[in-house]
Amino acid sequence: MEELIRFLAESLVEEPERVRVYTKETRRETIVKLRVAQPDIGRVVGRNGRVANAMRSVLEVAARDHRKPVLLEID
Repeated sequence: MEELIRFLAESLVEEPERVRVYTKETRRETIVKLRVAQPDIGRVVGRNGRVANAMRSVLEVAARDHRKPVLLEID
């Protein structure tokens, strides 16, 4: 899942070397955290959050076999 989000984010931003993705496991859910350079946040979030929502949808499909819900947080 991390690789998928990293690939999508690096394709969108102007500074792909500053993309950081890591996973945090809790008892109830898995959180995939995405960090990008400050100027690139708008590219990752998109107008009205459309790009972020699309990334969350792709992540949801990729995590269907996962036992816990998977969330995407963008910093």
